[in-house]
Amino acid sequence: MKQLWLFSQINKDLQRVENDLTQFVGTDYPILQDSAVHLLAAGGKRLRPAFTLLAGKFYGYPLEKLIPVAMALELIHMATLVHDDVVDASMTRRGRPTVKAKWGNIVSVQTGDYLLSKSLMLISKIDNPEVSRILAEVSVEMCQGEIQQIKCSFDVEQNLKQYYYRIKRKTALLISACCRLGGLVSGAPRRQVWALGAYGHSLGMAFQIVDDVLDMTAKASEFGKPIGGDVHQGIMTLPMILALKLSTDPAPLKALLGKVDKTDDEVAETIDLIKATGAIDRSMHLVDLYVLKAKRHLQELPSVPTRKALEELAEFIRIRKF
Repeated sequence: MKQLWLFSQINKDLQRVENDLTQFVGTDYPILQDSAVHLLAAGGKRLRPAFTLLAGKFYGYPLEKLIPVAMALELIHMATLVHDDVVDASMTRRGRPTVKAKWGNIVSVQTGDYLLSKSLMLISKIDNPEVSRILAEVSVEMCQGEIQQIKCSFDVEQNLKQYYYRIKRKTALLISACCRLGGLVSGAPRRQVWALGAYGHSLGMAFQIVDDVLDMTAKASEFGKPIGGDVHQGIMTLPMILALKLSTDPAPLKALLGKVDKTDDEVAETIDLIKATGAIDRSMHLVDLYVLKAKRHLQELPSVPTRKALEELAEFIRIRKF
């Protein structure tokens, strides 16, 4: 797990989440055990548990209530990742072979289902029906977002409204839920639960746009997966949509984006055409606006050190390289 200095307040408790997750996904079925542990060992930033714990810091920090919520949220996230790798035919994630690469599609799908089922076991033990309601609603909408993404593959006529619909469901809703639930199980006032959720939503939108930009600008060794994956898979992201609008001659770019079987050279050419339009800078400007919006929502929360940490986390989301 990549520990961020921004998590200094909660690093010890994040490590507990990590240890508890490893134990919790244990099973007597060797392949399922190996695939689940492999996915956990790939690590990641563990942003979702971190958001949950940090949100609880505002209101007494009832750790024993927060830990199972943080674990459930990370398991849901991991389940979506392993399913995504099947849909995207991804062979590496964070520089390691995916579950798909090591065990194939069938084991991958079952691993994702297993992790989702384990999250349900945790949620069932949380004595707050609003927690299960929120997570159920978010899970349904996440599935709708993924279906929309598949449905719209290689559709160069997509507009910004469709893009925002997708990334809200793909990324922002779960990050928002992490922040909301951290406050909710800690006994935060309803208005402040809303403010935490609004912060998480804006930051989730920024996070996904940055992800889409990094897919064209990052170093693969830092990003943890091959560059140009969205172009290969026909996933129309913000830089692509903006580039088509900004280009003085969009026809060549439109033809490349709409081509199903692109060579590596064609992917590189597509990215160069997008960069030439200024769409990357325009996309990052929208990231700045979302980050600013997220930080404004924090002003409704108590003025404690954790609020400063969440402000700095918003800045990190904007400048991250992985």
